Amino acid sequence: MSDASRERLAAQLAEAVAEALRQDLATQERALLVVSGGSTPVPFFRALAACELPWSRIDVTLADERWVPETAADSNARLVREHLLQGPAAEAHFAPLTTSAPTPEQGEAEVAERIERLAWPASVVILGMGGDGHTASLFPDSQELALALATDAAAVAVRTPSQPQPRITLSADRLHQARRHVLHISGGDKRAVLARALAGDDSRELPIRAFLSCPLATYWAP
Repeated sequence: MSDASRERLAAQLAEAVAEALRQDLATQERALLVVSGGSTPVPFFRALAACELPWSRIDVTLADERWVPETAADSNARLVREHLLQGPAAEAHFAPLTTSAPTPEQGEAEVAERIERLAWPASVVILGMGGDGHTASLFPDSQELALALATDAAAVAVRTPSQPQPRITLSADRLHQARRHVLHISGGDKRAVLARALAGDDSRELPIRAFLSCPLATYWAP
């Protein structure tokens, strides 16, 4: 897969998200964008940061986060700060999903309060997807998956055998509270997982299925 096609996809997604934010800000004081971490969104973050927007009226938060310091290499907050909140986009209000508490279970209530104060419903929620069908930190092997799929709480602390760090995730209910949902993926393996997800309905097997019943714009490059 060429980097050029992923860059083009990122630019298209950035323009679509920017237009959605402009539309919502025409009728409301603030707008919320929920993004995901990982390597796939980096070109999108850079493209969106270059868009002309009233950034000071935009809230940004994450779909999920590893419970690590923001200085850690694998912190999603660090990724957002380094690639999205640059130039004029630094004026956006960023709400990270971690606190100074030693565990996500201890920080969960504070994070939930912080999330509740944002401009819901979100203008756009941008989801990623792993090879196991997880999205946000809704992992098929997580003990907290059933809770995260069912609760109306904003955030859920998650521990997953397949992942080295504990995590915190927005609940499926909270992620559903958006005017627009986007799935941003790349590679043939992810396309195959999505096809398998579309062929069934058990969200515990492939958690991305929890979002396939709502309109989901898929941005995919080889």
